[in-house]
Amino acid sequence: MGTLAGSVLVAHHRAQVGAAVVEAIAREGGDAAHIGTRSDAERELGAKAYGVLVVGLPGEDGSALFNSTRDLFPDVNIVLLAEQSIPESAQSVDAGAWDVLDINADPEEILHAATKALMGAASRLEEPPPVELRGKRNIIGESAAMQQVHDLVTRAAPGNATALIRGESGTGKELVARAMHEQSPRRGKPFVKVHCAALPDTLLESELFGYEKGAFTGAASRKPGRVELAEGGTLFLDEIGDITLAIQVKLLRLLQDKQYERLGGTETLDANVRFVAATHRDLDSMTKSGDFREDLFYRLNVVTIWLPPLRARRDDIEILAAHFCRAFAEADGRPDLHLTSDALAALRGQRWPGNVRQLQNFVEKLVVLAEGDSITAAHVKAELSERAPFATQATGAVAASTAATTTSRGPNDVLPLSEELRKAERRALRRALDVAKGNRSLAARILGVSRGTLYNKLDEHGLT
Repeated sequence: MGTLAGSVLVAHHRAQVGAAVVEAIAREGGDAAHIGTRSDAERELGAKAYGVLVVGLPGEDGSALFNSTRDLFPDVNIVLLAEQSIPESAQSVDAGAWDVLDINADPEEILHAATKALMGAASRLEEPPPVELRGKRNIIGESAAMQQVHDLVTRAAPGNATALIRGESGTGKELVARAMHEQSPRRGKPFVKVHCAALPDTLLESELFGYEKGAFTGAASRKPGRVELAEGGTLFLDEIGDITLAIQVKLLRLLQDKQYERLGGTETLDANVRFVAATHRDLDSMTKSGDFREDLFYRLNVVTIWLPPLRARRDDIEILAAHFCRAFAEADGRPDLHLTSDALAALRGQRWPGNVRQLQNFVEKLVVLAEGDSITAAHVKAELSERAPFATQATGAVAASTAATTTSRGPNDVLPLSEELRKAERRALRRALDVAKGNRSLAARILGVSRGTLYNKLDEHGLT
């Protein structure tokens, strides 16, 4: 199966099973730990950056651990072991589970699921959180460009035609896919997402179509795929432009005939699902170059919804920023906190190459750092000047901090740039930890990085 990258926490009530899963993951080069109780699992999740949590606790403990992890550690992929029917499993996937297995799944099957979940976690390790904000799925925007999107979603949602959502990263493609589902007759059924770029062919195929018992090593029982879990609802194929030609062939048949077989099976199953796909790639060019099948492109491209970048809908920047500020402030118990008019104007004056997602992250940081009831243009400009604590970002803040520290040195005491960057990075880490009062998840959000990156940086600087 290859070498695993990342850490897995196995919360299982049976010590023998937990130890066997940890051993199986270790054989594949992964890092894993076993915990036997909910409280110990929650404590461990707060102390170390895990990519995957396997929840194998019975009753309310399992449900409570699933809910708390989903809410407090949204970047952890959860593999849920439970006694559930296929409809119940679909509901768990819709609620945020990466995968659902039978409570009696053997260690090899859990290893297979954990492998897929780790790959999914690795693919988004450096990505900001999705545009969807704490469960709110309304599409915000009053610009002419967004009004066109609203109108097209309203017209397309009631039908069953395949929809293709296109646009740059961070523009809110998943948000639009969910809006289509919730405005459709299928809204009472599951909305199931497949991140196509996260998995290699073999795992993506089993993820989509499921498998029969004995289909491969570790397949101890039949497992439904995402198509089956989405029965009656919507299947969202995210980053469809990243699938290989081999998977494109199998996906074409699914879209064309609405039929498929599980891996290792001979029974042909019907797929009663509505397909919605999304990509930031140029599928037209990929079709011409032969990297994407023309017939699949036409199957996907029945209803096309183009999402404009934020620079093309500047009238919406202030509306979005005010909405994010209000939502984050209320969630933090500070309903009076607001952005002043000059702060909104300052935000509108920025380019936001990361689109709505970048704006959301920045406003959340402003809310976390705010000390009074208002966020002014001065606060916005101060944080904009400090967006460069890491070497991968712009160097404006680093240059400013370097100028401040070199005033006490002689003219010939200039340090190498790499050392100056390292010192600025260390200061940023310390400041974020101070503001977050030691809460590392919050510190990662303040810095705009994943928890994994934060832990790596703290280790690098000896701040653990």
